[in-house]
Amino acid sequence: MAVRAVRGAVQLERDEAGHMDEQVGELLTAVLERNGLTQDDLISIWFTATPDLHSDFPAAAARKLGIVDVPLICAQELDIEGAMPRVVRVLAHIETDLPRSAVAHVYLGAAGALRKDIAQ
Repeated sequence: MAVRAVRGAVQLERDEAGHMDEQVGELLTAVLERNGLTQDDLISIWFTATPDLHSDFPAAAARKLGIVDVPLICAQELDIEGAMPRVVRVLAHIETDLPRSAVAHVYLGAAGALRKDIAQ
């Protein structure tokens, strides 16, 4: 079994805790489903949020999904002029038999524009 990394992102419509929970939960669920993973396959997850998001920690959404024994950390994304607003990104380290080329990176909605080269 190999250790791989899977990326993903979602753009929030508004900075509200409930909306963040919903959107980040949808993103994490899609990452797991599209890669045939369970929570036991997760090693750790890094979250970043753009500086305009203040309502909650993205990791709180993971805990609400039941991801309670996986190390999680949140950080602020760089504040780059012209960058897409209200974006939460994830970098999940996983154990999987998938080759690197088969890992499905998940960019939901408008966030698909961030990485057209790897978004699936």
